[in-house]
Amino acid sequence: MAPVADRQGYWGSPTSTLDWCEENYVVSFYIAEFWNTVSNLIMIIPPILGALQTSKNGLEIRYVWAYLGLAAVGVGSWSFHMTLQYEMQLLDELPMIYSCCVFVYCIYECFKQKNGINYFLIALLLLFSIIVTVVYLQWKEPVFHQVMYGMLVACLVFRCVFIVTWVYPWLRALCYTSLTVFLLGFVLWNIDNIFCDSLRATRQSLPPVVGAVTQLHAWWHILTGLGSYLHILLSLQIRSTYLKYRPKVKVGTDSFIHSFI
Repeated sequence: MAPVADRQGYWGSPTSTLDWCEENYVVSFYIAEFWNTVSNLIMIIPPILGALQTSKNGLEIRYVWAYLGLAAVGVGSWSFHMTLQYEMQLLDELPMIYSCCVFVYCIYECFKQKNGINYFLIALLLLFSIIVTVVYLQWKEPVFHQVMYGMLVACLVFRCVFIVTWVYPWLRALCYTSLTVFLLGFVLWNIDNIFCDSLRATRQSLPPVVGAVTQLHAWWHILTGLGSYLHILLSLQIRSTYLKYRPKVKVGTDSFIHSFI
């Protein structure tokens, strides 16, 4: 049997510029990184349910797009980790930029009149997305994408912390829960990258089910998916409070659900 790292599968040799720490084609012949793939379900199912609930509540369409953007990232990430093909990598990474731009628009426009549209901010975020896309297609450097994504996340963090510090302090719990969960995912993502060789060696001595728990990139998906979902809930909570609805966040059997009385 070929070494684990050299196994070939249905999608052939990877063409992506990144190949993560999970060993390829170990669990399934048809899925390159099994745990990194299925962990994206948390970024697909709950956001779709959130989009349906938001539409049902008659809230502004921007929040439907926020949920669908997160779901698009989940679908793209599923496709990337399943195939490790470059085209699918773009389907994962570029929607991260686009959806985060939607998040930025939502949180920076939360104190404007109902159904108002800030065309300047839309144009600015659209221009940013186009520039990042064009540069990244020409310069296939993952660090560039990561820095651009990090800039958008920083804009979200600063805005949210400002709002829960000076405007709606009773929303601090939701805000800091979202940030903590996302940050924990980021820490695990870095550990997975830095200590990959040690993690792989450890997995060889563990039962398969236990070894799956050490797939830290999969935990990155789970935690950042949850953190992003909670961020959208926070953004909705801020917006609906400003519009003098009576928002309420509750936990359903399938996901966090927001409702407005």
